Amino acid sequence: MPQLRPDLFTGIRAPTRGILFYGPPGNGKTMLAKAVATECKCTFFSISASTLVSKWVGESEKLMKTLFALANVYEPSIIFIDEIDSILTARSTNENESARRLKTEFLIQNDGVGSGQQGSILVIGATNRPFDLDEAALRRLTKRIYIGLPDFEARKGQILKLLSSVSYKISNQ
Repeated sequence: MPQLRPDLFTGIRAPTRGILFYGPPGNGKTMLAKAVATECKCTFFSISASTLVSKWVGESEKLMKTLFALANVYEPSIIFIDEIDSILTARSTNENESARRLKTEFLIQNDGVGSGQQGSILVIGATNRPFDLDEAALRRLTKRIYIGLPDFEARKGQILKLLSSVSYKISNQ
């Protein structure tokens, strides 16, 4: 709704700029993020740790900055970071310097998300382990949504749908 009517969502009613999907693996967190982008008619950037991490010094931070710059150009846009815990783990004393710089760049760019004309960039992260995330990153992903296992009725519906397509293929051969 904030994408459709930004005039209603100003001040204290401003929409969240960060969402965290968490839950067991294989429950559709990535598909849900893609569905959100499709319904909002937004540009969708799907990012993983391997896309951002580089062996060259300073390259990872440059890629993060470029990602947010592109999202700003093509707004309204959604940046989806799959397995965000691999990039934004909790800080420790024995942490690699390049990993620390990448986290810092993410936090800086995420704070500057609203600097565009419309400020309509949404960051969605997906993880199986939300307890491993950095506290500063958790504060920026203000809305946290648990994607749980499907209940009995949902599983039954999935199995019936799969079986109906199998029996259709068998009967047509």
